[in-house]
Amino acid sequence: MSWLETERTELAAERILDAAGALFVERGVDKPGMDEVARAAGCSRATLYRYFENRQALIHAFAHREARLITKQVAQVAADVTDPRRRVVEAVLACLAAVRERPHLAAWYAGDSTLLREVLRDSPIIRGSAEAFLASDEEDPDLADWVLRIILSFLTEPGDDEAQERRLLERFLVSL
Repeated sequence: MSWLETERTELAAERILDAAGALFVERGVDKPGMDEVARAAGCSRATLYRYFENRQALIHAFAHREARLITKQVAQVAADVTDPRRRVVEAVLACLAAVRERPHLAAWYAGDSTLLREVLRDSPIIRGSAEAFLASDEEDPDLADWVLRIILSFLTEPGDDEAQERRLLERFLVSL
């Protein structure tokens, strides 16, 4: 495959994911079918299936793309924080802010968050990102899971404001 073909492939996949994202905002994550996504992306079903073998693969690809973008944003915020306990608080707050500033992600945590829980649990990209921000001298395999659950909780039941969320994180997630 030439570099131009690779670039076209990536652009086509991005266009499909953008169309899926718009449909998620409009109809919810669990509603749009592959036919609808293909129409919104301006491609045939065959083309859509060439890039994403099924609806679950499309949903995971969308979530992974967003997770990579959010991870970059969180990394910039947490980069200069040397204290691991403060870093986890800053990383969680940055993650919440990054997700909340993307209106196309609201459909993922509004209402029934079953699909979001599944993606958080199953995504190696999301789990790996969480583990990277939580790296410390003490290895705890359950910590990333716990932090992802806290993030999900704040997304589905937000605090009154960022100050309250920070206070709760500092008090109950880490002892500062």
